[in-house]
This record gives sequence, C-alpha cells and structure tokens, in this order.
Amino acid sequence: MASTHHAPIEEHPDLMELRARHDRAATTPRAQMIEALALITGLYLAASPWIAGFNGFTTLAITNLIAGIAYMLLLGGLGSSYERTHSMAWAAAAIGIWTCVAPWVVAGDVAHTRSITSNLITGVIATLLALAAASAASDHHDTRDASNRNSGVGQH
Repeated sequence: MASTHHAPIEEHPDLMELRARHDRAATTPRAQMIEALALITGLYLAASPWIAGFNGFTTLAITNLIAGIAYMLLLGGLGSSYERTHSMAWAAAAIGIWTCVAPWVVAGDVAHTRSITSNLITGVIATLLALAAASAASDHHDTRDASNRNSGVGQH
C-alpha cells in the first residue's frame, strides 16, 4: 500500500495567493483611510454623550458607549485582518443605522437636540464608512474573479 503525503492546506498555492491579495488590499491608502476614520468615528460614538453633553441620559449614554466600542472592534482591524474584517462591515453598517434611530428607540426621554444631532451625524458617517469598507471588499473580490476568468483559473 502506497502512502501519499498531502501538503497542509496553508501551503496550497491558491490559498497563499488569496492571502497575498488580501495583504495587498489592506495596505492600500483607501483601506487605511477607512480604518482610521472608522476608529475615530467609533471612539467619538463611545464618548459622544460626554463630549456633546447628553451623558445625563443614561440609557443612550450606555447604548452609544457599547455601540462605539463594537463599531471600533468590527472595523478597527481592517488593515491587519482584511479577509475577515471586510465581511463584518455589514454589521458595522447596522450599528451606524442603529445609532441614527437610537434617540427615539431607547428607553427614556432622550430625544433632544444634542443627542439627535450627534447620533444622526455620527450614525450617517459610521454607515457610510462601513459601506465603503464593504464596497472595497466587493471591488477586490470582483477583480479577483475577473482575473481568474481571464486566466482560466478554476475552469475544468
């Protein structure tokens, strides 16, 4: 009986090429800009009750704190783990949308000018950044699929 040696999956040429492409995509100025702006946006969202002066609304303050931290965690690793983080951009977009509606949804009378203005602006920016991250990922996948079709990769 002949024994066959199979190389570990990590050494598969297609997987190695995919990782190299993700590394190249993560080092683009666009990806770095999106990551930096997302971190600033998430940090502001977490601290916005104290910055904008509506920290007396405990439910909204805690909601913004949790949403801001979650947003930073979802999009903050875009540069270092692009192949996983870009798929989390949709969850970050949901956080951005939640931020927009939170002043009217959370318990208590928290829908005041400061909280609404801060949450709407921050939520729109957070959503746009998340969509930009998702768009960058889909552009990257579309280019890879087109190059595979042109080169005959994956055709039997």
